[in-house]
Amino acid sequence: MAPGEKGANRTGRPFTGDVAGELLYPALYRFGFAAVPEPLASDGWANPAMILADCRITNAVRCLPPANKPTIVEIRQCNAHLQAELAAMPRLRAIVALGAIAHQGVLRAYGIKPRTMTFGHHVQHLLPDGTALFDSYHCSGYNWRTGRLSRESFEAVFAGVRAFLDQ
Repeated sequence: MAPGEKGANRTGRPFTGDVAGELLYPALYRFGFAAVPEPLASDGWANPAMILADCRITNAVRCLPPANKPTIVEIRQCNAHLQAELAAMPRLRAIVALGAIAHQGVLRAYGIKPRTMTFGHHVQHLLPDGTALFDSYHCSGYNWRTGRLSRESFEAVFAGVRAFLDQ
């Protein structure tokens, strides 16, 4: 979605310093996308042992928006950056969109109208170039605390990505 209010802006590593990272990085580690489960070192800065494999983390929006929720104007303004990042990965086979905003950003970057591919947790879409788009509820503290997202349902998305890539 966008850089995290508490950690990502400070550490330079997305999804650090808040609950989102506590769900994301262990899931990446469990399914072989990260070398270690903890993105931060004991001093609170980026863990130098955190190496991603077959994985890249980016945001649909580049800056921390007011109230930690990007507006449609911000999403559109940043979309060219997302489009360029996706285009710079010629071997890209799968994308995980964490939340509806990320899902819509990816579709917009591909020139697809969002209404043609509906967001849903643990839903997979095939993009025109053959890349698979995997949707997940955002791993935010809100989704975790309200029970909308559990560790098991979140990790099921990454299990699906791993199975897809291993085919």
